[in-house]
Amino acid sequence: MAQEDGSSSISSSPLHLFSLMTLSPSFGSQYPWLRETEVEESRGLHLIQLLVGCANHVAAGNIQNANIGLEQINNLASADGNTMQRIAAYFTEALANRMLKGLPGLYKAINSTRITSISEEILVKRLFFDLCPFLRLSYLITNQAILEAMEGEKMVHIIDLCSSEPAQWINLLQSLRARPEGPPHLRITGIHQQKEVLEQMAFQLNEEAEKLDIPFQFNPIVSRLENLDIDSLRYKSGYALAISSVLQLHTLLAFDDETNRSPTSRRVLMNSHTLGDFLRKDVTNKFSPSPDSTSSSPLSLTSSSKLMNFLNALWTLSPKLMVVTEQESNHNGFSLMDRAFETLNFYAALFDCLESTVTRASLERQKVEKMLFGEEIKNIIACEGLERRVRHEKLEKWVPRLELAGFGRVPLSYNGMLLARRLLNNYGYDGYNVKEDNGCLFICWHNQPLYTISAWKFKRYMRDTENEDQHVDSTNTRVVLHFPYHVLHQFGSSSGPKNAYFHYLFAFLCFLNYFGFLF
Repeated sequence: MAQEDGSSSISSSPLHLFSLMTLSPSFGSQYPWLRETEVEESRGLHLIQLLVGCANHVAAGNIQNANIGLEQINNLASADGNTMQRIAAYFTEALANRMLKGLPGLYKAINSTRITSISEEILVKRLFFDLCPFLRLSYLITNQAILEAMEGEKMVHIIDLCSSEPAQWINLLQSLRARPEGPPHLRITGIHQQKEVLEQMAFQLNEEAEKLDIPFQFNPIVSRLENLDIDSLRYKSGYALAISSVLQLHTLLAFDDETNRSPTSRRVLMNSHTLGDFLRKDVTNKFSPSPDSTSSSPLSLTSSSKLMNFLNALWTLSPKLMVVTEQESNHNGFSLMDRAFETLNFYAALFDCLESTVTRASLERQKVEKMLFGEEIKNIIACEGLERRVRHEKLEKWVPRLELAGFGRVPLSYNGMLLARRLLNNYGYDGYNVKEDNGCLFICWHNQPLYTISAWKFKRYMRDTENEDQHVDSTNTRVVLHFPYHVLHQFGSSSGPKNAYFHYLFAFLCFLNYFGFLF
């Protein structure tokens, strides 16, 4: 969609500007329209350079230079300007918040009257669903995978790890009703921290199921994901189980960060006397990232206990299918600068998506940018420890975690990708694309992957001649067995010198399990 100033979204895209970082902003052209484009690109490049420089000053604890940088950026940034101006406005807010956290009294005083409305959070997520196709595509692909996995099943149980959007399951109910063999008895367990959200879900889904004459039950669970009691899921044998996780698993990484944070780091940060001291020591000692964010080795993965225990609990339910959607970016890096670069690149693409389809004056767009994107940027940049819950990581990090927990990958079907592309065409979503790689689907803005969808299933680990997960190589009679994390963890949970043997054995088993076999 053309913008009010007549410029193309693509010409001012931050993704385009990143590729021009080595070009001289003074490069000119004899054509007026090209000169206008070059002026806009030059301004965008200047903003990027100022943002990176300011982030460096904040990371180094250089308060005076950081303050000068923020002043310069604020003169160019605008929450209702072009893509780069908008993202710069929220980045400066995030960097300023990080600086203020060094003065807890001042920070709390400034934010003491801030009210977070649950209804507004729900509204902004609904706006994101309406304005961008990412959630629609995730729900469509998830539902298609469930339909294919549950073909012929007469009793189906679905666990929704964040049950807030009735549209996903209304679509599934309609698809199940159209099955040649008729609909199954369907049970959905919805998890959400707000009772009102679940009540609205129950009302709409029960109404749709009654209209379609489908035997249906909705089991609401009011809980945060990290506090979820697996027994409350009320899973019964005889039901074929599917699990849907849309942008949820990364939130559990914060708890492992706090667990692995060193006491020395805590003492040093508490003994900081000035804001500069706080920021410099924050860089020197750092809050530990989640152990998974800097390494994908088997030993680092096993120390992520909260997430791994949660995945193990899901594994014990023997799901026939689990579909996982996550952001395709690493916002859980070790240093502030690592996170700043990744965040700038990822959110620049999201802001550009809105620039291409929604007018700049749109209040709905401003709400999504401020209350969703802006708050996520602030959390990634300004927060540490348990407070930093936005810890997106790439698929390459999720694959070994899920495999270590005992899950096996299920390739998503070509039909799912076709349906996704048809949805993009029908809604006129130009610039978006869905690509397949090794059985997983990547939702892209132009050529940049932004979200990934992968499918998994329960894998047995006991030695069994009929077990599909045991493979025998006749040439060297090697037996390949897959051991989930909780089985290996039993060897490594002991403490004390006399149990050191079990720690070494645990590490060795993790190493073998990571490569998919035990000799």
